[in-house]
Amino acid sequence: MIAPVPVEPDVFGFAPAFAVDEPAAHILPFVFNTGHSGAVYPPDFVAASRLDALTLRRSEDAYVDRLFASVVALGAPLLRANFPRAFLDVNREPFELDPRMFEGRLPSFANTRSMRVAGGLGTVPRVVADGQEIYARRLPVTEATARIEGLYKPYHRALRGLVQRTARSHGHCVLIDCHSMPSSSLGRDPEMKADVVLGDRYGTACAPSLINGFETAFRARGFRVVRNKPYAGGFITEHYGEPNLGRHALQIEVSRGLYMNEGSLAMTAGFDDLAEALTSIIAEVASDLGDLTPRRMAAE
Repeated sequence: MIAPVPVEPDVFGFAPAFAVDEPAAHILPFVFNTGHSGAVYPPDFVAASRLDALTLRRSEDAYVDRLFASVVALGAPLLRANFPRAFLDVNREPFELDPRMFEGRLPSFANTRSMRVAGGLGTVPRVVADGQEIYARRLPVTEATARIEGLYKPYHRALRGLVQRTARSHGHCVLIDCHSMPSSSLGRDPEMKADVVLGDRYGTACAPSLINGFETAFRARGFRVVRNKPYAGGFITEHYGEPNLGRHALQIEVSRGLYMNEGSLAMTAGFDDLAEALTSIIAEVASDLGDLTPRRMAAE
């Protein structure tokens, strides 16, 4: 047996910062992405935080890369981050930054006024998902730009390359952006509870047949499904979803209560059942995608 070649850590300590799990044959016109499932926390980052390790993980889509791991055997690549969302969020614009976090002047083109920045959840987040401040003191601006140049941009180059390759080889591409959500996301009213939220940017990011197919498949297996509320899809769904060019993007959020203890972050017995259901749902939708070929834009 040939021993694996060791990977040298990058300047942040990741080895590697992200990975693409490639299928033996790229049979499906799909690309799967888990940009918030990274669970490698650099010691310097933890030391600079005012939070303990468990609290830092509140922003993490824990184990989502494992929930969707079977897509590789089905014939689709899976791009997964190893760096945590609390360190860098790839589902944001490249320079969506909060000036209150940094010492020094941000680039003039930085987006400092978005709702996500106001909530502390920019490209370099100020808070974890439950609203607690991450850092004990301000960061130098150079730290933000280093993370964006060294992690964010390479990650999106990899994602863009997978989408382009898939579109060339299959004639179209379906990007599935995979996430998890707190079970309390839709409030306490039992009538408003959902197991799955499907986001297509209110009908603009993918063909109707795609989101319809996923909703039907989830509901057939007993899952409660809602569309676009409260998660319509972030930067990735909006940016990569171009149905008129044959590039479709759909965000899937699954409730963490289905597969993990949300307090301890330990996996529960429901994990295997959910992973199996996701495998069968993806296979079913892939077998009957309908017509996803690009439509020519009407002349104005």
